[in-house]
Amino acid sequence: MDQFMKRAVELAVENVRDGGQPFGAVLVKNNTVVTEGVNELHKTYDVSGHAELLAIRRAQEQLQTNDLSGYTMYASGEPCPMCLSAIYFAGIEKVIYCASVENAVEAGLGQAKVIYEDLQKNKADRTLSMVQIPLNEGQENPMKLWKERS
Repeated sequence: MDQFMKRAVELAVENVRDGGQPFGAVLVKNNTVVTEGVNELHKTYDVSGHAELLAIRRAQEQLQTNDLSGYTMYASGEPCPMCLSAIYFAGIEKVIYCASVENAVEAGLGQAKVIYEDLQKNKADRTLSMVQIPLNEGQENPMKLWKERS
C-alpha cells in the first residue's frame, strides 16, 4: 500500500479509536505531505468537519491560497459530495481513496450515497426543497457588482 494511503488509513483507525468516524485524509504535493485531517464531527459538532475539508482548509491557510492545483488527496474513504465539491473548488487534480461509498454503506455510514443519488435527480425531484427568489426591483445585484469588479 502506498505510504500516503497507509497514513490516511492510520488516521482513520486512530479517529475511530478516539470516538470519531473512520475517515482520514492526507494532502500531498511533490511526494510530500502538506496537511492531514480526520473527521472531527464528534469533537466540533460541525457537519463540515470532514477529513478532506480540514486538510484543504489547513493547506489553504498555511499557504495563503485557494488554489491547490498540482495536489493529490489521499482519503481513507471515497469523498462525500461536500468534500468532492471542495476538492473541485480547490483545484486538486487527483483523489486516491481506499473504501468506496458502498463500503461506507455496509459499515452503516450511508448518507453520502443518498446525497449522491439525490444530486442526480432534477432539482424539482430532490429531497431538499430549493426555492429561488429574484431580487427586488431596484435592489443592488451582487453578481453584477462582482462581474463589474472583475
